[in-house]
Amino acid sequence: MTEGRRGYFIRAEGITKIYSDGTVALRDVDLEVRPGEILGLLGENGAGKTTLTKILSGLLPPTKGRVVSPRGPVRFSSPREALDFGIGMVHQHFALVGTFTAVENVALSHKRPFSPLHLEQTRRKLEALMEESGLRVPLDVPVEKLAVGEQQRVEILKVLSRDVELLILDEPTSVLTPLEVDELFELLRRLRDEGKSIILITHKLKEVGAIADRVVVLRKGMLVGDFKAAEASTEKLAQLMVGRPIETRLGRPVELSEGPMPQQAVPRGEDRAGPGVLHVEGLVVKGDTGEVAVQGVSFDVHAGEIFGIAGVEGNGQTELVEALTGLRPAVSGRATIGGTDVLGKDPKEIYRLGVAHIPEDRWKLGLVLPFTLAENAILGVHRWEEFRGPFSVLKWRRINAHVRELMERFGIQATGPGAPAKSLSGGNQQKLIVGRELAKDPKIIIASQPTRGLDIGAAQYIRDILVDMRNKGRAILLVSADLDEVLALSDRVAIMYEGRFMAVARPEELDRERIGMLMGGVEGGGRE
Repeated sequence: MTEGRRGYFIRAEGITKIYSDGTVALRDVDLEVRPGEILGLLGENGAGKTTLTKILSGLLPPTKGRVVSPRGPVRFSSPREALDFGIGMVHQHFALVGTFTAVENVALSHKRPFSPLHLEQTRRKLEALMEESGLRVPLDVPVEKLAVGEQQRVEILKVLSRDVELLILDEPTSVLTPLEVDELFELLRRLRDEGKSIILITHKLKEVGAIADRVVVLRKGMLVGDFKAAEASTEKLAQLMVGRPIETRLGRPVELSEGPMPQQAVPRGEDRAGPGVLHVEGLVVKGDTGEVAVQGVSFDVHAGEIFGIAGVEGNGQTELVEALTGLRPAVSGRATIGGTDVLGKDPKEIYRLGVAHIPEDRWKLGLVLPFTLAENAILGVHRWEEFRGPFSVLKWRRINAHVRELMERFGIQATGPGAPAKSLSGGNQQKLIVGRELAKDPKIIIASQPTRGLDIGAAQYIRDILVDMRNKGRAILLVSADLDEVLALSDRVAIMYEGRFMAVARPEELDRERIGMLMGGVEGGGRE
């Protein structure tokens, strides 16, 4: 942090937030954001991190307390007012207009957004920002056609284009290559040295040590830690976040020095994989814009094996998974599950083969947000005899008991089975999806970003569940933008770039430098 800077840019004083259903999200929280510093904001799902930053960025009013600047109290009635003040936030769930291009979405946050001159100025500024930050996106494609990772980059560029004084980033690195993470952190350091303030919300403890100057920890809506990053060990941070030492369900302590799941943390046997469950041969799939997104990939996933796919989002992973789960037609190739062809079949037929699918986008594909927990928990299994009585009448008592079992097993924080899914935090929504899918006792699990948005404890629990399922002979296809996760869990790893597998190897055969180059499209990863 730049020495000699004094005062603060903005300060939250005694902030309490109580939602209409009685949920207390924040309790008397004080937070000072100083110029020229990067502040790491940590906490479990439901700790109040997002609520606090939404108050700072104009999305929510506090129930009690106030936000002040050196010029006096401030109260934003909208994010636009906060942007005008100099505060911009990049959310986990993006605020983009799907039919607009990246240029149009960025221009929309400005005054006089769609004048020809302003659109051209916006394009030039975006091109300069992409060159400077390394965050590249197609500028003229409707953002609804972009992968989740590309949409996140549009959001980051949108806020950077406003020259904000306080930049709030919610889990910004989950969809970046190691090289892109380094480039983003270098950009954040430059912004800090220019006197900007940055709040980084992250679940990756190693990022705190790499980039933060100061750390604030929330637990159950209360401030439980505020200290210099250099004074905070990862063990101390983890215990402050959850209130206890973290151990995995499989009996191993979490090695937090490398983040929630370090490379090669899961013991692997000698090639104990069983018979093939998923067979893919020469698969070609087109994307939404008509381009070939998956270019003739071939691979097998065996019983008792986790086959991981690593890569920056937007390189064909989404289209590959959608083709295998019946959500997108394939152009050519072959895919079988248990020897049965699946290409061209609808999802219901595929799931009957013993497939569980954890989708990458929980809002679009995982949940019906206005539905209750009970209704969402039986999506796809509502025809099971366990839940359906005579004349197809649903057995709500049994369904509610099933939901309570899932809530207990996966730590889903909700008022009960009748709570709407939209009332849950993003992490608790993800837990509900994972619980529903794993409760099917599937033969193969196709998991896309299964721990996205989860705190350390919940993410570790779900990773342990996947390993446990593997050890019980299930086949698992894991697609994740979290490189640590892929390397730690997978028995074999494929690096995907522009629809092709650049390499398939065991994790111990891949070093990070090589992986980073493969993820960037360098054949051979820089090796002869």
